[in-house]
Amino acid sequence: MSRAKFEEIIHHIEELAESGELKLGSRLPSIRSLADTFSCSLNTVIKAYKELEFGHKIYAVRKSGYYLVEDFPYKKQRGAGETIYDFLSAGPDKHAMPYLDYKHCMNQAIDRYKEDMFTYSELLGLFSLREELARHLRDLQVFTTPERIAVTTGSQQALHLLIRLPFPNGKQTILTEQPAHPSFIESLKHQPSAGIDIGRDGPDLQELETIFQKGDIKFFYVVSRFHNPTGHGYTNEEKRKIVELAERYDVYILEDDYMGDLDPDLKQDPMFAYQPNGRVIYTKSFSKTLLPGLRLGLAVLPLELIERFTKAKFAADVHTPVITQGALEIYLKNGMFAAHIKKIRKLYRKKGEMLRQAYQTLMPDGTIYTCPPSGFYSTVRLPSPLKAEELIQRLKEKHVSVQSTKSMYLEAFMRHDELRLSVSHVEDDMIGGGVALMAETIQEMMIERKKGVIWR
Repeated sequence: MSRAKFEEIIHHIEELAESGELKLGSRLPSIRSLADTFSCSLNTVIKAYKELEFGHKIYAVRKSGYYLVEDFPYKKQRGAGETIYDFLSAGPDKHAMPYLDYKHCMNQAIDRYKEDMFTYSELLGLFSLREELARHLRDLQVFTTPERIAVTTGSQQALHLLIRLPFPNGKQTILTEQPAHPSFIESLKHQPSAGIDIGRDGPDLQELETIFQKGDIKFFYVVSRFHNPTGHGYTNEEKRKIVELAERYDVYILEDDYMGDLDPDLKQDPMFAYQPNGRVIYTKSFSKTLLPGLRLGLAVLPLELIERFTKAKFAADVHTPVITQGALEIYLKNGMFAAHIKKIRKLYRKKGEMLRQAYQTLMPDGTIYTCPPSGFYSTVRLPSPLKAEELIQRLKEKHVSVQSTKSMYLEAFMRHDELRLSVSHVEDDMIGGGVALMAETIQEMMIERKKGVIWR
């Protein structure tokens, strides 16, 4: 589909800024000159400039013209022609995010909920949004009522609050998969906690049963699909068995299904589907699939926890911002979200397959890696005795950005030989090149080690 003229003009201005040809704070081309360049009307150029102004990328000076905002983040700031392989950033693909669509929803929400902006909203979220979320969750095999849904300021807020709440089973210890995402590990600090290694294929269920039986476990924290950082996902049979064990030993399950919308396999069920009455607490986020800046998530709570959770939410932030809630409600209700998800499922599945092929073709013997179905997360475990920090420093010199998984482990499970990668911000045609540089650097380190070279 060809771009509209005003979109071509926006793209042209952004390219000038990204290349450095248009300096920060400098005056933009006149409206008339751009109209001549693009063979369009003055109104078309004005529309493009208004869009850029609305996005805070340019600003108008009366009787002078338009100027580039001084903190506009242009891409090539690091040096002209320099290629950056960014396997570190783990947000959504910027090119696939629905900025303009969501802007319309935000504007509509401001009109619809303008009176609510001057009062505090419902503690657990706008009831109209919770009704819409209940409908949305049915497609994920999560059948519940709006009264059990709490809208939170990102799913991490729900996790953080639940960690600190007393549970009806009276137990204290939180069991978490190892590794787990860094913010959850941070929330566990100063809390009774234990871990279970999930490796590449999930936890040993016999070990899990022993921990449930003997460990005074309050809840088991599980990312049931698209695990961060490994990319691991459980089979339906594994989910069912884990829920049965939780029932048998009076353990709650805190299921983090933050990217469940991306699963192309409609036959895959969340753990919640096997025990929807309260044993499984379901949480999800809209950050990775929509816009991280929204900071919107939800939790489906058992009835016996709703009052405690509501009080904890009040103490944390009183209420989640009304306008972002209203915009999400509109975005879900008019079908925009369904169309967006269909597009990005395909995008991330393609990235995941390209990463898998690069690993299989390029990674040296002794390297252990996970092969996720999407491009969000995977891990690479280095051949012994190589260390992740040394590799990370060497890759920086080759303009490859990655991170270690140290912050994703409890102290007893700590590893120093593992990387987390995400290809969500890596262009498709750069995935293979970036993995090749990693493989090459690992080989160099292995050869040096054999020669007895002492690393800094």
